[in-house]
Amino acid sequence: MSGSEADILAKIEPLMRDLFDEYDGPIGPQTSAADIEQWDSLANVQFIVMVEQTFGVRFSTSEIEKLRNLGEMAQVIAAKQA
Repeated sequence: MSGSEADILAKIEPLMRDLFDEYDGPIGPQTSAADIEQWDSLANVQFIVMVEQTFGVRFSTSEIEKLRNLGEMAQVIAAKQA
């Protein structure tokens, strides 16, 4: 993981802690919706919007469908910001 991806994950974590307030487990590159009970389809939409607003990026539907974990999301954000 590049430094910028680590920085992106560091900014994503507080968003997740706010949205998934019942989850107190670890958050890292391998974290996915399967790890967090609260992460359903509505929460996913809310999370994507929060991330887009925070980083000033837009995800296409196909990009969202391909994301398997936060590490992959950080890679896409880093590429969009490059």
